[in-house]
Amino acid sequence: MNIEELRDYCIAKEEVAEETPFGPDTLVFKVFGKVFLLLGLDQIDQLSFNVKCDPEYALELRQQYAHSVLPGYHMNKKHWNTVFANRQLSDELLYKLVDHSYDLVLKGLPLKIRAHLKSGMN
Repeated sequence: MNIEELRDYCIAKEEVAEETPFGPDTLVFKVFGKVFLLLGLDQIDQLSFNVKCDPEYALELRQQYAHSVLPGYHMNKKHWNTVFANRQLSDELLYKLVDHSYDLVLKGLPLKIRAHLKSGMN
């Protein structure tokens, strides 16, 4: 996976906006205004990104992939992971972690907003 593939995957999701609220070097993907992925644009050799994660699953991932999944850099370490691409994780797993983050954020949104999203998908 490269940075363009990751961006394309995120932006293709329902109701996603990309912003740069922390300056021009950090791309932030939000669903209904809530962050689900952060990506540094100054990366050249090694792609990494932050994603939200269920706390128990986050610990499992960190144990299983100690060199590729770390506590979220500059984030709440309980709920966020920094994921390094192209180390020991397959693209399939990387996409799964993006999906997991997106889904967690959606679950935290008010029911009225989630209902709007479901009605738009039908």
